[in-house]
Amino acid sequence: MLMRNLVAALTVLASPLMASEITIEIAGEANGIVTIDLLDDVAPQNVERIKTLATEGAYDNIVFHRVIDGFMAQTGDVEFGKLGDDIRMAGRGGSSYPDLPAEFSDVPFDRGVVGMARSQSPNSANSQFFIMFDQGYFLNGQYTVVGRVTDGMDIVDAIKRGAGRNGAVLGEPDRMIAVRVSE
Repeated sequence: MLMRNLVAALTVLASPLMASEITIEIAGEANGIVTIDLLDDVAPQNVERIKTLATEGAYDNIVFHRVIDGFMAQTGDVEFGKLGDDIRMAGRGGSSYPDLPAEFSDVPFDRGVVGMARSQSPNSANSQFFIMFDQGYFLNGQYTVVGRVTDGMDIVDAIKRGAGRNGAVLGEPDRMIAVRVSE
């Protein structure tokens, strides 16, 4: 009995206390499901924002408005990025919630890492996030890491690339059809 209780206690201590993930259904040139493990313990406020917006359905039908080959795919502008609306302003908006403080960590920006987009101010992240196509260590300590792709990186790799200024996607961009949270 004592040994079983000890094993159970060690199992709880060894596993993350707050583990969650999101699944993103993507459509366009890329079609499929991407699973992202959220790093609740690394950036709790920023992760909570993503979970809140996903639970509210705010990310549904939001476009990938900035996609730079060899760098990253950015999405999440719930104010200006909904497919069917005038998406020329996509990338400039946020949400109805206030901006978030930076939660910098020592997690490096490797391929598949998800970070929060922001303006020049480190404390301006809100709803937008990006997924890395390749490593981008110049971002380390400058942007908040919120997760990492655990399945579907081939779908991320297929997202329509931008050709416009600063990676703007011309024509009809790929979009997140649905974003769901699981604990």
